[in-house]
Amino acid sequence: MFTGCMVALVTPFRDGRVDEAALKDLVAFHVAQGTDALVPCGTTGESPTLSHPEHDRVVELVVQYADGRIPVVAGAGSNNTVESVRLAKHAKDVGAQGVLTITPYYNKPTQEGMYRHFMTVADEGGMPMVLYNVPGRTGVSLAPATVARLAEHENIVGIKEASGSLDQASEILALCDITLVSGDDSLTLPLLSVGGRGVISVVANIVPADVKAMIAAFNAGDTADARDRHLKLFPLCRAMFYETNPIPVKTAMRLLNLLNGDLRLPLCEMSAENEARLRDALAAYGLL
Repeated sequence: MFTGCMVALVTPFRDGRVDEAALKDLVAFHVAQGTDALVPCGTTGESPTLSHPEHDRVVELVVQYADGRIPVVAGAGSNNTVESVRLAKHAKDVGAQGVLTITPYYNKPTQEGMYRHFMTVADEGGMPMVLYNVPGRTGVSLAPATVARLAEHENIVGIKEASGSLDQASEILALCDITLVSGDDSLTLPLLSVGGRGVISVVANIVPADVKAMIAAFNAGDTADARDRHLKLFPLCRAMFYETNPIPVKTAMRLLNLLNGDLRLPLCEMSAENEARLRDALAAYGLL
């Protein structure tokens, strides 16, 4: 359930509101493409700008639209432990299969503080939980030893590792048998090579079948095909970060007629220069 090509799902907006019809279409798209799991209300889903009722509604709708055809791993991250527990409980109540929980940001807890935070969410949320380590966003990083301690909890089943460090991932996997997935599209194949099991992907918002095929090739032992697919995907993955995520991926979805591309402040439209670069990357890939 927590392996393969999982998409960090964007949240569609229209006229300042969550576009529920577009969200339904996105879920249908991923079901048809064979995406392995939906991950709504993470950073790519602009969770910092969703009100609490909107966050709850998006998770509820994604579960409803998925209708058991594809697992849902709902974002349940906060720098407030009580809030993170509430989000996990809500995800469980509406039928999600798991939650993704980020390291607390801005208040910068110690390793012991993070350990207690995640253990509390695991205990009280009562849901299978994927840890999310992305120090570039949060200002803190889960140490491999802390991950190993957390992995002893029956509800802590995985980690989305987005530190950009193969050393970090390798040390985690040397210390425990937690399911590790990439949080950086450009590093998915390298992480698979050291024991990773998949990715929670930004670029899978537009090419989920290609990301899945790369992982499948690696798992089938066809490393040459996996490498070729990785090298084709690589420039597109990098293009998704020409500006702050999810600005480029939503812009790409607009250009590909998958979405209107609306963002919420403080995120805004892509610069003309970078949009031109993005167009070139999409064209080079064969999407335009």
